[in-house]
Amino acid sequence: MKYVKISAAVISLFILNACQKDLLNKIPLDQVSSGVFFLQPSDMQIYMNQFYNDAMFPVQYGSITANPYDGSQDDFNSDNEVNSNSIDPRLKGDRTVQDAGNWNFADVRKINYFFDNYKKCTAPFANYQQYVGEAHFFRALIYFKLLKRFGDVPWIITELQTNSEELYGTRTPRNIVADNILLELDSAAMYLTENRNGGASRIYKGMALALQTRVALYEGSWEKYHAGDPFAVASAQPEKYFKKVVEAASTMTSSGHFQIYNSGNPSSDYNGLFTARDYTSTTEVLFWKKFSTDLGINNQRNYKLEYPFGSSLTKGLADSYLCTDGKPISVSPLFQGHTNITEEMKNRDPRFNQTIFAPANAWKISGNDVQTWNDVYSRLNTASNYYALTGYVQRKGYDPLLIYHSTNFEEDPVIQFRYAEVLLNFAEAKAELGTITQTDLDNSVGLLRARAGMPNITLGSITNDPDWDFPGLSPIINEIRRERRVELATEGFRWDDIARWAAADELIVGKRPKGFIGSQIQGTAFPSDANGFLDPFQTALPNGYQFKINRDYLDPLPQGQIVLNDKLTQNPGW
Repeated sequence: MKYVKISAAVISLFILNACQKDLLNKIPLDQVSSGVFFLQPSDMQIYMNQFYNDAMFPVQYGSITANPYDGSQDDFNSDNEVNSNSIDPRLKGDRTVQDAGNWNFADVRKINYFFDNYKKCTAPFANYQQYVGEAHFFRALIYFKLLKRFGDVPWIITELQTNSEELYGTRTPRNIVADNILLELDSAAMYLTENRNGGASRIYKGMALALQTRVALYEGSWEKYHAGDPFAVASAQPEKYFKKVVEAASTMTSSGHFQIYNSGNPSSDYNGLFTARDYTSTTEVLFWKKFSTDLGINNQRNYKLEYPFGSSLTKGLADSYLCTDGKPISVSPLFQGHTNITEEMKNRDPRFNQTIFAPANAWKISGNDVQTWNDVYSRLNTASNYYALTGYVQRKGYDPLLIYHSTNFEEDPVIQFRYAEVLLNFAEAKAELGTITQTDLDNSVGLLRARAGMPNITLGSITNDPDWDFPGLSPIINEIRRERRVELATEGFRWDDIARWAAADELIVGKRPKGFIGSQIQGTAFPSDANGFLDPFQTALPNGYQFKINRDYLDPLPQGQIVLNDKLTQNPGW
């Protein structure tokens, strides 16, 4: 996106910081001058620019330092990735109430200040409706982040003063919050321009619809799969939300503005999407961040992926990739076994090799000199920057031609929303409704598999997989969930999926992340299990992850907030 430079005076007026205990009731620093601001559309543009930031649109793609709770683009907080520096405390199950944080309504207050003041503008509404649409979008996004972390949260749509009763009110039930978020996005879609404008500038209608599919799928799934547990929603209506997913996704599809990137090369198109230098004309990429070394706006992604740096992907993810006949490895005659990673990748979905490095893949290219990842795999445990606990090293998003050997001077862009997710949301919602057709699959999952050169799912003839993660669910739901794991790997969706499916008992509890056959690495520093697969947390997690299914799906509220407001209740299990 384009970062607009704002003067220090404007920043001091509008980027309002507050202490945790009075984020919602601090008197605005700009109260005196607010009477002359918001009088023209350019004022609103300047005010909205503050929300185009890394907190709203994370950019830590492939970074081992990314915060697993901020929505960063990685899967370290799930069963897809591991990190030698730490074990995710939520999965480990050892958090305490003292670990609570980010019950932070500063952004709510900032966006509500806009709504309380924008009507002062004397220009025709058409001249500034774009910024009103942006405000609705960001209020939805801000609240969605709160909803995922805490469930019920106070729904506040005006700036509160020191004597506002709402400061000491109760939490709004999560389904009402979700309904309000979807209404915000309805308003955003109504006011925002339809012009994508290259996808790196300002929010537009397609973005509001894409976020709507994400929110509705999350709440619909949560209400369906958490029924009967401590996080159940009273008077749950999951079908209502699934229908909203279908409606929003269908509006995007019928617009004709978006399509899956496919140049016709299954062996490289998937990873090529994530290593492109510009997405101006790539309409699968709904929104992306543009970097510029000239402007001092730099990215560290390629540098972070040059070495494992202690991070790696899991055997669970690797085993999810189908064989080229469209069958799972448990039954396909094409599967060559786990003897080594080269054999393991043979006859597999090409996205496997475009997400995880094979030894023969290029590591560094300088002129005619090509180093391969064989040089790296031969020493995966000999030095800290080569550490890869599971052996499966991330390739997705890495370009061996773009090595700067610097943490500060890279400008490869980062994808933040893409149309592929919308199609997966659509397919899953239709499957949950029980109304999915072959045409639906052809126009969603089928497009993603076609790019990879893989056969589509065929209703009525889905191969039974004895190793399905969810044997109690239908074959079509299992396969759509598999497709989601494969297509969106390392993009930061996996924990949200586990949470909304209430799937930690199947995927996390008592499990340890495994790797490839350890004998592939000479002198490996990590133990293996009884079958020879790397088992790096064998000592640290002797009984596997101890995620508490009656507690850890939501974060605790800070105890200090409950002391300040006795109408606030703590989340289950805390």
